[in-house]
Amino acid sequence: MVQTSAEHSVAGIILACVLLVVMPLLSGAKRNVGRALGSPAIHADAKQTEFCTYLSAILLVGLLLNALFGFWWADPAAALIMVPIIGKEGIEGFQGKACGDCS
Repeated sequence: MVQTSAEHSVAGIILACVLLVVMPLLSGAKRNVGRALGSPAIHADAKQTEFCTYLSAILLVGLLLNALFGFWWADPAAALIMVPIIGKEGIEGFQGKACGDCS
């Protein structure tokens, strides 16, 4: 069995960079709409979009470490860093807990 390391992904790097620009703008727009409508649901959605920005940053670091320095383990490590963060959000969602600062 031949083992190969993860190859770098130019498309993934570009997508992560685009997300780091677009997600904060989208989150801000959702926050404005939520405030204008007085909608806690839209405000909570804005917080989740902001959360996606952080995940995109973690993804980008992993991809860049792999592409620039050949750290094949960085991309899987980034995914492992995301697991408890996403898990916590999922558990809180199932428990019906509102986001931390949605008022």
